[in-house]
Amino acid sequence: MALSAQQIPRWFNSIKLNCFITATQLKNPFPRPGKTLLHGFSAQRQTSSDNCFLQRGFKTYRTSPVWNNSSQSTKSSRQEINSAQSTMLPFMNEQSQKTQKIPNFDSELSLEGLDDVPPFSPLQPVSEEEAVQIIADPPLPPFSFTLRDYVDHSETLQKLVLLGVDLSKIEKHPDAANLILRLDFEKDIKQILLFLKDLGLEDNQLGKFLTKNYAIFSEDLENLKTRVAYLQSKNFSKANITHMVRNAPFLLNFSVERLDNRLGFFQKELELNVKKTRELVVRLPRLLTGSLEPVKENMKVYQLELGFKHNEIQHMITKIPKMLTANKRKLTETFDYVHNVMNIPHHIIVRFPQVFNTRLFKVKERHLFLTYLGRAQYDPVKPNYISLDKLVSRPDEIFCKEIANASVQDFEKFLKTL
Repeated sequence: MALSAQQIPRWFNSIKLNCFITATQLKNPFPRPGKTLLHGFSAQRQTSSDNCFLQRGFKTYRTSPVWNNSSQSTKSSRQEINSAQSTMLPFMNEQSQKTQKIPNFDSELSLEGLDDVPPFSPLQPVSEEEAVQIIADPPLPPFSFTLRDYVDHSETLQKLVLLGVDLSKIEKHPDAANLILRLDFEKDIKQILLFLKDLGLEDNQLGKFLTKNYAIFSEDLENLKTRVAYLQSKNFSKANITHMVRNAPFLLNFSVERLDNRLGFFQKELELNVKKTRELVVRLPRLLTGSLEPVKENMKVYQLELGFKHNEIQHMITKIPKMLTANKRKLTETFDYVHNVMNIPHHIIVRFPQVFNTRLFKVKERHLFLTYLGRAQYDPVKPNYISLDKLVSRPDEIFCKEIANASVQDFEKFLKTL
């Protein structure tokens, strides 16, 4: 039955919407009236019962029918139907399909369908020649107990190693290791290094300093400069500040308020003037960074247990600042031996407080050797007086020759008898 002129375009469009062949299915070329296909593609027979047009990715052939009369309409509609049917996929065996050469695209052909071609797949096979040319970096471990696994991947760690930083000590503290891994050398570290060099630290001292005080990277640079300015306002010279920072790496991590409180504590607790307080902390800068509890406890030990007067304590700690942080047991054992066994009174001990900074076994060995020789005489008003300074500070050769009047071999033989 023939279709009317109004029904033909409607029928034609319905077929185009319902049936299509994708561009990737085009293998056997098919001609189409007034239309060309992409060269190299071909169409395959569909297993469905519907006949499909070459639709997806290509413009459909447009007709502009002009209907003059009924006879021309009938004739034109028949020709249009025949033209449309000639482009439909026939139901036949694939062996009976003949391949035809496809001409080039005309000006009306669209390539929008080519966008549907899938991208390159990572699962696509790779030839051996291509595989050997692939250079892959070793994978970065997501979790590790050592910073050594990250050195090859981190420029920051590499430069810290060149500076002499011991990463094996930093990695013992997980929080510190995580901090170092997140740092950028140019942004977070370089300015701190320049600041420390301006402060007076040498290149060969930076590694040791940063190994101990890795937390300085978390400090604001302006805060560090403010703390240095505070010390300068307290008449600490640049050389003094350099010495203090080198020997107490965490000094600059303390706020100005905390530094001021520490200086005030020693000045008030020890009843020292400003100059002596400054000299005390320069000689032992860790007094400003360490705990104050050992200091408070030792002050009580000197006064209550050992029986020293306040002015005697002042004299001893200004000469040997380590006495403020010394082990309590060591202090009491040394005093007991020197005062009760060697019979040296308080006022002589005060003159030579370095005895508290000496290992007790060394004091015992030399005193016993002098006693064996009959030369253990520590009273300054009597002949052959031997001061505590000479007893504890001289090396074995000088002690034996100048104090004991014996040879080193004799001293060593005596020690074997103990």
